[in-house]
Amino acid sequence: MVQRLIREARTASLSRRNVLTGAGIGAAALSLAACSTGGPAAKPTAAVDKSSSDKKIKWDNWAAYLDEDADGKTHPTLDAFEKQSGISVKYDVAVDDNNTYYGKVKDQLALGQDIGADLVCLTDWMVSRLINFGYVQNFDLSKIPNAKNLTPSLKNVDFDPGRKKSLPWQGGFAGICWNKDKVPGGLKSVDDLWDPSLKGRIGVLSEMRDTIGLIMMQAGVDISSKWADSKFDDAIDVFRKQVNDGQIRNIKGNAYLEDLKSEDTLAAICWSGDITVINAEAGDKWEFAIPEAGGTLWNDNFVIPIGSQKKSASEELINYYYQPEVAAEVAAWVNYITPVVGAKEAMVAIDPTLADNQLIFPDEKTLSNTKVFRTLTGAEESKFGAAFQAVLLGS
Repeated sequence: MVQRLIREARTASLSRRNVLTGAGIGAAALSLAACSTGGPAAKPTAAVDKSSSDKKIKWDNWAAYLDEDADGKTHPTLDAFEKQSGISVKYDVAVDDNNTYYGKVKDQLALGQDIGADLVCLTDWMVSRLINFGYVQNFDLSKIPNAKNLTPSLKNVDFDPGRKKSLPWQGGFAGICWNKDKVPGGLKSVDDLWDPSLKGRIGVLSEMRDTIGLIMMQAGVDISSKWADSKFDDAIDVFRKQVNDGQIRNIKGNAYLEDLKSEDTLAAICWSGDITVINAEAGDKWEFAIPEAGGTLWNDNFVIPIGSQKKSASEELINYYYQPEVAAEVAAWVNYITPVVGAKEAMVAIDPTLADNQLIFPDEKTLSNTKVFRTLTGAEESKFGAAFQAVLLGS
């Protein structure tokens, strides 16, 4: 219950998906422009581990993505880890967006240099890029025995079979949401967002894989499969039309929550955990749903950058967070999907109502209506990203 009260007291401006302050079309385009798909000519060599002599590590993560005390300055689970392990952890809310973070560190990564972080949590597709370029270190899984608690469906992903270089931190869905007072009939599909009665009151996400992914799923495309380029092009055409016709008012990162609260927008393509947060803050005014045609599913993952000299200490921290009791404490605060088997049972002791929350502990029925946007090749990422950016820029 304590964690639940802390969770409800936080502000939505510190949500996990806080991309850029005031992020809109311009910021989204900037984020895309920061992206580079070109890898190094030769993969860098991992740094020598000095964990045995240096007990300090730095962990870069997204905002409000770890349990906090009421003062917002301390993290109960992290404090407990430091006392238990003797390892000092500097926790830094340094990730505002996958592309902008990558833009800041890619040159050091390419040279195998220390980026100033020993652990980073980034989204599947960005982790795929880092692994492909050789920018992260291999885990010694014997030092992460609790990895056995990883949800079976996440153990083998196309970008990291066997999870030798990455392990999920938290996950979530992209779906649709609406103001229950202003849209009393609710919404069932992405097509419902294009209803003329909602013209100029729709928001969508600046994350290409979620906005375009949902539009593709509405058209019957399995976004996890090897679909043809034309399927993406068709979705871009739908997106462009809704922007040009004025149906879509805003294309933003997490700033879309402010638009919902001000009623600048009445419905949106959104992220699951955010709606729990905004309802806790502003009074249960919004509903989240996975569209009938399906929603996207993503995970943010632990990786150890190639230049980190604290590999063993970082692995010890990952192992700690794969304990079910610890994972449940974090999930009670962040309201996203925990990847740890046993966390649901542990959640009962914290808040029994959260143990039944499908946005934290989705069952097979819920998961069956979601898909992970497949990993793109470098050429596809450049082509599709450019097409999405062109719509953002109105060209």
